[in-house]
Amino acid sequence: MTAAVSISAPPAFPLAQRMSRMKASALREILKVAERPDVLSFAGGLPAPELFPVEAIAQAHAEVFVDEGRAALQYSTTEGYGPLREWICAHLGERGLRAATDQVLITNGSQQGIELVAKAMLDPGDLVVVENPSYLAALQTFSGYEASFAVVGSDHDGMRVDELERLVAGRKPKLIYLVPNFQNPKGTTLSLERRHALVRFAQKHRILILEDNPYGELRFRGEHLPSLASLDDEGVVVTLGTFSKTLAPGLRIGWAVGPREIIRALVIGKQASDLHTATLAQRATARLLSRFDYNANLDKLRAVYGERCLAMLSSLEKHMPEGTRWTQPDGGMFLWVELPRGMSADALFPHALEKRVAFVPGSPFFAAEPRTEFMRLNYSNRPPELIEEGMRRLGAVIAAHK
Repeated sequence: MTAAVSISAPPAFPLAQRMSRMKASALREILKVAERPDVLSFAGGLPAPELFPVEAIAQAHAEVFVDEGRAALQYSTTEGYGPLREWICAHLGERGLRAATDQVLITNGSQQGIELVAKAMLDPGDLVVVENPSYLAALQTFSGYEASFAVVGSDHDGMRVDELERLVAGRKPKLIYLVPNFQNPKGTTLSLERRHALVRFAQKHRILILEDNPYGELRFRGEHLPSLASLDDEGVVVTLGTFSKTLAPGLRIGWAVGPREIIRALVIGKQASDLHTATLAQRATARLLSRFDYNANLDKLRAVYGERCLAMLSSLEKHMPEGTRWTQPDGGMFLWVELPRGMSADALFPHALEKRVAFVPGSPFFAAEPRTEFMRLNYSNRPPELIEEGMRRLGAVIAAHK
């Protein structure tokens, strides 16, 4: 008789050293408990699923199967489906960014664009400028490529661009990363004056800007501001976009637009990652956009998210104890709450769960020393009446532990 072999304790394999710099996403770990059906969660960065154009997306897929099924199920080019790239160029052109199709790469969401830029640009120890706080998944990506961080402050007008000169005086950064519109996690927007100053700075010092813009079309208040890429005439900006927030995240379709030599490097990097973004999804999205009223869809999203943001702001005003402060977004999906002095969002989280309400503690969003007095709230995924109830519960938890 052959002896049974136990596989319950497999041998340890040595991981790459870079893995010691890559921590599990605090947000994803939180969502495991925060997304219980009985919890009013404002933790996930989720668009409203009831606003997904499900029938139109389904019809586009059905038509692709009928008219071009074999091509849609075949391998394709790494750069992406031509008609989809052409649509993106035309759409961005309406917003002031002129780009040719060979300056566009289709990606698996804008998150892959961050990863490809890091792969193409960063050697171990290279310096990446980020604002504090910054998008958590970007920090994870740059850490995975063993980058170092140079941190600049942020306020209600976004990244403190005036702090950049002191960084260059000591050591030249390789990359500047930011979310200029309705930033994740704060919900703040880079002012027009700072946009011009940032592009001039990058041109002067020949530093690449990675403009991550997943929320830019979700402005529900105020005037549209030009993208950093549209202000750049010297090829120092790569801009990222996505349909995840405007159509549906399950499509996993984003794009990178930038100087041809950079896009070519990203194409090579993508070839080593996944060969190309899903052909079926690209063709169906292009089919959808050829007849779908995309701008009307954006108007609907803006109206709903604006209403929900207002509901959250009003509820915070009503239910938060004295000493609590928060940002005032003009678009996007998030706002940022500062707790009363001496309180920790990390310590508060389990008490909030006991009252069946959830948020994301702010400490993982800091590239420098973590700060625990902040939390991120998502307003796009809940209707006003549940936002009101959620903020009532949260306010009571904060007051009880103040």
